[in-house]
Amino acid sequence: MSARQDEEQVLRAAAHLVARFAAHDVAGYFACFAPEASFIFYTTAEVLPSRIAYEALWRRWEHDNGFRVLACQSFEPNVHIIGDVAIFTHRAQTREIFNAETRDVVERETSVFRRQPDGEWLVVHQHLSPCKFA
Repeated sequence: MSARQDEEQVLRAAAHLVARFAAHDVAGYFACFAPEASFIFYTTAEVLPSRIAYEALWRRWEHDNGFRVLACQSFEPNVHIIGDVAIFTHRAQTREIFNAETRDVVERETSVFRRQPDGEWLVVHQHLSPCKFA
């Protein structure tokens, strides 16, 4: 497969992930991550070492804080392919409900994708940072 084809596949996988997140499609969203994926969020003290840990945190947000994603848009997508690994970066603007407050959050996000044996690209690491540039 050519580098351009890999880049297009990763961009499609990233767009799918954002679309599932924007729709608050929990099952579809988490299916975009490998089980061994790790997560670093500036809003949590701990590093989340697995998809299961992130899913548990998400469920707590829903239960304890009324968390719900209302919309999400991706801007400035960029992909860097290194063999079977791809580094995807973008700026994301999310509208969400948290603690009965609707808020807009702008973040920089890095998602590291790895090509699976079946050719699918799944996220194996995700890192979010606050973004002051809207």
